[in-house]
Formats: sequence, C-alpha cells, structure tokens
Amino acid sequence: MADDIVIDKQLFHERLNNFVTKWKADKRSGDTIFNGAGSIASVVGKASDPSLYLKPAAFQLWLLGYEFPATLFVLTPDLVQIVTTKKKASYLEPLKGGKVPVEILVRGKDAEENKKQFQSCLDTIKKAGKKVAVMKKDNAAGGFADEWKAAFKEADIKEEDQVDLASILSNAALAIKDEKELRIIRDASRASSALMTKYFVEEMSEILDAEKKISHRAFSDKIAAKIDDAKFFQKQKVSNNFDPLQLDWTLQPTVQSGGHYDLKFSEEPDDNNLHAGVIVSALGLRYQTYSSMVGRTFMVDPNKHQESTYKLLLSIHDLVLKTIKDGVVAKDVYGKALNLLKSKKPELVENFPKNVGYGLGTENKDGTLLLSGKNTRVLKDGMTLCVMTGFTNLKNPSPQDKKSGSYSLVLIDTVRVTPNETAVFTKDAASDLESVSFFFNDEEEPETKPKPKRERPAAIAQTSITKTRTRHDRPTNQDQEKETQRREHQKELHAKKQQLGLETYGQGSKALNGTEEKKFKRFESYKRDNQLPSSVSRLEIIVDKKNLTVILPIMGRPVPFHIHTIKNASHTPENDVTSLRINFLSPGQGVGRKDDQPFEDPNAHFIRSLTFRSHDIDRIENITRDITDLKKDVVRREQEKKQMEDVVEQDKLIPLKSRKPYVLDMIYMRPALDGKRIPGSVEIHQNGLRYIHGAGGVKVDILFSNMKHLFFQPSQHELIVIIHVHLKNPIMIGKKKAKDVQFVREATEMQFDETGNRKRRHRFGDEEEFEQEQEERRRRAALDKEFKNYAEKIADAARGESVSVDIPYRELGFNGVPSRSSVLIQPTTDCLVQLTEPPFTCITLAEIEIVHLERVQFGLRNFDMVVVFKDYNRPPVHINTIPVESLDSVKDWLDSVDIPFSEGPLNLNWATIMKTVTSDPHQFFVDGGWSFLSTESDDEDEGQEEEESAFEVSDSELAVSDESSEDESDFDENASEEMSDEGSEDELSEEGEDWDELEKKAARKDRESGLNDDEGKPKKRKR
Repeated sequence: MADDIVIDKQLFHERLNNFVTKWKADKRSGDTIFNGAGSIASVVGKASDPSLYLKPAAFQLWLLGYEFPATLFVLTPDLVQIVTTKKKASYLEPLKGGKVPVEILVRGKDAEENKKQFQSCLDTIKKAGKKVAVMKKDNAAGGFADEWKAAFKEADIKEEDQVDLASILSNAALAIKDEKELRIIRDASRASSALMTKYFVEEMSEILDAEKKISHRAFSDKIAAKIDDAKFFQKQKVSNNFDPLQLDWTLQPTVQSGGHYDLKFSEEPDDNNLHAGVIVSALGLRYQTYSSMVGRTFMVDPNKHQESTYKLLLSIHDLVLKTIKDGVVAKDVYGKALNLLKSKKPELVENFPKNVGYGLGTENKDGTLLLSGKNTRVLKDGMTLCVMTGFTNLKNPSPQDKKSGSYSLVLIDTVRVTPNETAVFTKDAASDLESVSFFFNDEEEPETKPKPKRERPAAIAQTSITKTRTRHDRPTNQDQEKETQRREHQKELHAKKQQLGLETYGQGSKALNGTEEKKFKRFESYKRDNQLPSSVSRLEIIVDKKNLTVILPIMGRPVPFHIHTIKNASHTPENDVTSLRINFLSPGQGVGRKDDQPFEDPNAHFIRSLTFRSHDIDRIENITRDITDLKKDVVRREQEKKQMEDVVEQDKLIPLKSRKPYVLDMIYMRPALDGKRIPGSVEIHQNGLRYIHGAGGVKVDILFSNMKHLFFQPSQHELIVIIHVHLKNPIMIGKKKAKDVQFVREATEMQFDETGNRKRRHRFGDEEEFEQEQEERRRRAALDKEFKNYAEKIADAARGESVSVDIPYRELGFNGVPSRSSVLIQPTTDCLVQLTEPPFTCITLAEIEIVHLERVQFGLRNFDMVVVFKDYNRPPVHINTIPVESLDSVKDWLDSVDIPFSEGPLNLNWATIMKTVTSDPHQFFVDGGWSFLSTESDDEDEGQEEEESAFEVSDSELAVSDESSEDESDFDENASEEMSDEGSEDELSEEGEDWDELEKKAARKDRESGLNDDEGKPKKRKR
C-alpha cells in the first residue's frame, strides 16, 4: 500500500454514525432491514480484482475510501473492532474517537495472540445479541480469512442465528448514495460514454473503412489502453475537478461480432476478427472506486428484421427507464418490460434475459438489487442501477454470410433513481437507430448499368464501408423532414389555440379592455363653503395646494377647479400687462383623451379655457409656476400610486427558533439597497428568506408564498453566480418596487493582487498561468456547488408552495435585445429568462398565448420576437435584434415546448392588434384569430399585403427599424464577418437596390433633416 494513504476521518464517522442510527431505528421499528442482528462480522481476505469488488470490500471502500485486505470488521451499535496488520493499523489509528468507539487490534507473528484477538471479537458478537450478520456466500480467500472462518466455526454459533449480511449492507449502506457519491458515479458514467462515443465508435469506423483486419482481443486491448490517455479525458470536460488518474476498469472493453455473443460479458474477448454485421460493445469505468457501465449495439447494413427488432428493444429499454422511480418494486419493472414484449413479439420471450438490471456503486453488481421478476425490493431515491436490456441468439432471416446467421442485441445504461423521471448518466452515448446503424454508400459512384442482385461476399461485407458511415451522416433530406414535422405540429397547436379561443370567448362575450365601464371622472374640492380659504373674499386667483384646487374669480364669485380638471397653465407678458391662460380637460378634446373622458350627456357644455389679465407680472408668474408644479406633483403621485397598485403588503416573516437558519454570506442583492456597496447575508427562515445588509442592518424579507420562480445560474461563462427569485407580486426594496430579486457573488477574485507574491517572482511563464487557471476553475466549481446547494435548500424549505430550482439551458440560449442592450436569453424548464443584466427578463411559458417572429426575410441579419400573453390586457414583450443564425434553434425550442409561433417579414403594430383583440375577442376568433399572422403560403401577393396592412408599422417606422437593424453593430456578433471582403459580390448582386430606390431614400432622409422642400427638391440655402 502507498505511504500517502489518508482516510477522511469526518466522512468515516459521518457514514458510520448514519449506519448505526439506521440500525438502532430498525430495532425499534421491528428489524426489517437488519433482521434482528445484534452484530456484524465482515472479513476481506486477498485483495480484490478491481473488476470484482464483493460486498465486504465494497463496504470498506464506502467507509474508508480504500480496500484493506486481510482485515476483519466486527460492528455493533456501540463498538467497532478492526483486526488488521501493523502497517494498516497505522492508517486506521486516526479514526479513534467518535460517537461510536473504534478499537484496533494489531496482528503479529504470535499465533496465540492472534487467536486471542479473534476470541475478543467473538465475545463482542455474543454480548451484542443472539443473531450475527455474516456473508452467507463467503468468498473471502487467503490465510487470514481461513483463520477467521475456523475460529467462527469453533464458536458454535447456530445456523439459524446467522443472518445474511449482503442484504443488510445493500439496504443500510451501499444502495442509496449521497450527493457526493452520485456526482462521482455521474462523472464515471460520462467518462465511459465519452470513451464509447468519441473513441470506440471512431476507431471501429476507421477499421471498417480502411478494410483492416483486427481481432476482438486486439481491438479491446487498444480501447483499454486509452485509459492512460489523461489528455483525452480532460478534453471531454467530464466535470471541473475531474482527475483521469483515478480511473480504473469496472468492465474491460468487450467487443463481440460474427455470431458469437455473451451478454453476461463473463468471457474474455476472443481472437476472431471484427465482423461487419452486428457488433456488440460494452465497457465500464470506475472513478474513485465507484462503477459505471455503458453498452451499445452497432449494426452494419442492417436488414428490416434487424431494424424492427432493435426498435422493439429501444421501446422496452425506454419503458424500463420510465418505470424506474422511487417507490416502485423491482419485479414490477421487469414485469412491465416482459408484458410489452409479449404484446409485441411473444416469440422473443425466450430470447429475453431473466433480469433487466442490477444495483451499481462501489460494488460492481448488487445481487440483492436485481431487476428480476421475483425481487420484491423497493427502489428508493438515490439508488444507482445498471439497466441492461437485450435479446440473445436471434435468427437472421436474410443473412449476408454464415457469420450473420444469428445475432444478439444489447443496451446498457447507468441511471439514478429519482422521485420523478429517471436520470440517465450515460445519455451522451446515443442509442437511437440512426446513430447505431452503419451503411454502405451505394451512391458514391452512380453507375449507368444496374448490377445483378447477388449475395455480397463475406470479405466485402467486412471491408467495403465508405467514409459516409452512419445514417445520420448520409446526405438525406432530414432537415426538410424536420421542417415538415415542425409545420405539422404547429398546425395542430394553432388549431387547438383557435378552438380554445372560440370556446373561451363565445357569442356575447364582453370586451376585455373595460371601456364600457368607464365613467366621467368627478372631483370634489370642498364639501362645504366654510372649507374655502378665507382669502377668497379678495376675489383673486388662489392655488390651494392642500386641497389640490385652483380658485378662480368668475363673475364676482370664487369658483374652485380641481387640479385634475386643468390641462395646463401659461402666461404671456405684453409690455406692462401679462395674460394667464388656463386650459381645461373636456370630453372629445382629442383622439387620445376621447375614450378616457366619456360623459353621459352629449349636449353638455364645457369650458375649454379661461384667460386673466393683470399688471402684476410677478404674481401671475408665481401663480403659473404653482399651478404647473401642483399639476406635476399630482401626476407624479398618480403614477406612483398606479405603479404601487400591484405591490402587496407581505405577511410577517417567522424567524426560525428551533435551530440556526441556513446562511449564505458575502452576498450582494440586486436591485441594490441605497448606501454603500457592502455585502450582506441571506437566511432561510420558517416561511421565507431574509437578506441582511452588511451596513446598518437593513433587512429585506421575501416570503415563500410570494415566490413564483426560483433560478440558479452558475458562474460558467459569467462573472457572477446567481440565485434569482421571481415574485408573484412586487415588493418594495428601498424606495423602488421589485418583482425580481437576486442574490449574487462575484466569481472572480479581482480584489487579490498577486503581483507581489513571492511565488510569482521566482516562477514565470505558462506553468504558473496554467496553475492559476486550474485554481480559478476549482474556485468557480466550489462557488457553483455552494450556491446550487443553497438554492435547493430554499426549494426544500418552500416545498409547500411548489417552488423548485430551475437552471437556464445555456446551450439553447440566443442573443437578443429585450431592453437596452444585447444579452443572452436562455430557456429554462418553465421560463424564458435573462438574469445577468438588469432590467431582468422572466417570461413564464405557461402564460404565453403565441409567439410571432418579425422581420424574417432573406437579406436581413436579425429578426425580432414578439411574445403575446394569454392575458390580452398585458402588453406583448419584444425581444429584438436576434441573429438570424438562431432562427432554427428558436423555432425548434418553441415547437418542443408546444408554443404556437408564426413568422412574417414586417414589423406589426401590436398596440392596434391587441386593441382589436380586447375590444371584441369573440369576433376576433370568428374571423380566424391569430391565423392572420401566418405567412406560410408561397404566393404572398399584393392583396395579402393589403389585407395585413391594418396591423403593419408605417413605412417611415419600418425604414427607421431597417436602418437601425443595419447599424446595430454593437449587438451584432457577425459584424466583423460581414465587413470582410468574402461574399461581397454576392451581396451586391442579390441584395443591392436600384438607383431610383436609393434616390427616393436619400430624398426622404434630406426631407426629414430639413434640407429638402416638401416636393423633394433641394432648398435654397441663405449665404
């Protein structure tokens, strides 16, 4: 054993305590897991083969992180006794001291002393209780194991008092993994998938393309040697802290073809040559002692029988993956798979295996966790399984040669059991029919004469594979098929939306904009005469700011006018006299005010304006200023009141008293509080979050009941790591209302200046830079982990409000301008978000009615997205200037989340459109609803353009938008490419405008800038 072995003492005691706690709880509840065992005896003899860790060795790996051969563990709920050699005891010595005492007995050369140690262990077993748990099938070998077995036999412990240790270790320790173990297994699975897809498939294809002959054994050895290529695994980006040096084999790479298949993978690869028919491959990598498995079947030039059988296997495999959930009984998983097979092809039942998987972890195969037809074990969240489905000894009805007469199929994946959808760790290794089917390229050289049909010789069948290998790589019309499928799906979505609109807004539906309920606004300044200011007796103009009233002398009487009835006031000085003109608001005054100022009596008269003349110019100026200021103040207060309408006063936060709340320190909040930029902390309490600012102790509370969405955005490709809360109703933060609150921390440590570091003086160049990059990656990974765990704790605390953590899918993101600048818009499971730069964007997908893509036409580099909501009174959201390269991916994403979308070449006037919808929704859907947005017909003639013109933006607006789209180099990622000479001739020939059009544009620009007269002719300039 290496001298650098260090056992994680904290992890050892944590897992040991959890194990003992389960043991004690099981005794109280009726001994369902431990079967009444008072003690456990687990012995490891000779060192295990890495590809075959048995349960005692797996238990050691789980507790210690290492395997200790020739070592005995005796456990009771109150004591752990370990018998081992002196060297190993030195590594175990630091484990002493903990909740459960650890006693280490060191073996020496004295045989009598060694017997006393075993006797001490047997005494501990007898004192602990009648029953003892041991391995029923004890495969431990070696002198130490034999000595223990002999001593145990002499102790005369009855057979009925011995319970099986295998099921106890599986249920209480090995089967259910914690988060750290799950991440390790995920990394092992990703490494296995990468080796399968990025190396094995490529090597196999090259061998077949180059007509090489290679044996299964040689090919397997070549794949196995790749484990030493650390650079290969580092390129795969398995995880931030992945260490390729800690990889080992669970299952050495196995390659089978040519009619000889062993789906148990118990035989070593043979010396037969790789055959270009059905090729079965499986391998499994172990990372930090945790196993993974992946297996795929590849078919070269498959016939219809093989394709249909493989499709059946895929459907069975998918059914198994969907069935595996927390709380499902193992035999039910196998039963569903078998029932599907019986319903589709009952003749293949005898070719189907007796189980479809087993438990996986530190142990290569957990026999107590078989997915068989008899196992009553219940699957639980956190278990990891190797799911293996296949058919053996299938008969090929149309074999190409003798070796193709029989074949087998297999699919192997490593998965995690969850309460909902199964997490497939090896999903990167594609298993669909297109990805695993390889074909001869018969289209490489078109022949004038057709060849006579004949059976292809074995040699040709093996070697005549061309460079166009997989079906996916062949020049087919897949894009066209994909577009057709998308269009068909969109037609269905639009039809459903139209039908839903007709059902929702039937005959007699009221308008949604509420205009019929509007009434003339009446304002009352004074209820009684004695409330008038005493100065009214002087019959002069008075601005009563307290009662928001201007009192004007008319016909010898003071007449009050509420400030809401006044439009504006102005004064015009003329020599020694000045005129004060006061304009009033009245119905029918303007188009914009017409709907807002209805009045029940159409014959009523209104004063439009009043004019007063005075020699006191200073007083009139003051009155004008007071009226203007009062009007501004009232308008401002109304706007604030309108903005605060949706601000709801939250309930009180209930602080945690039973324990210290979970805290996240050194956190900045956005929007920021007034004052210095000092970090604070976030705390999780009983019914919400509390942010405590670092200076002054300012507190901001966010209740779980007000949370609508919770997001975690990692620091990858960003300068900050974010926990973002989108609220149902806005809250006040300082003097501003906020519907989105963020807790962030900077991912880069800019405050640390290392220029004076002693280490830096003596080490220069790439090595130090690489070390800094590695440290940066480690720091970012730790930061992401900390924030993600905290976000999950928030979700757990808010479980009653159905809040879950949503993470943006960066790979589906696209650039756009939702507000002022170009940012990355990213879809999540439930939303479309932009969380990096304020103002933030958060659009709930369930609230979207339809999406329209504007300015989608040949020649434009960008397009716009308009999101229309189911609440028609809510203004549509615009995301502008999206690069046209993202068009297909945006369409694919919208289609995948069942959102109907349309596209058109022009910008539409959405204020007019939504006014049309809200004024009479029934008639809108009777007239076809949103179908007017669709421009799928090929003949877009002038009539159609005229039909849509009611909703189009005017020519001048369109010209401005076109010019802006051409000039938006700040937001256009491809600006540098478009400035290059490459392709410039094509652009001139395809997108250039004729001289007449250019002259019209120039004249219009000059007219707008005042250089031309109304007819477009240049104005004469004064010299």
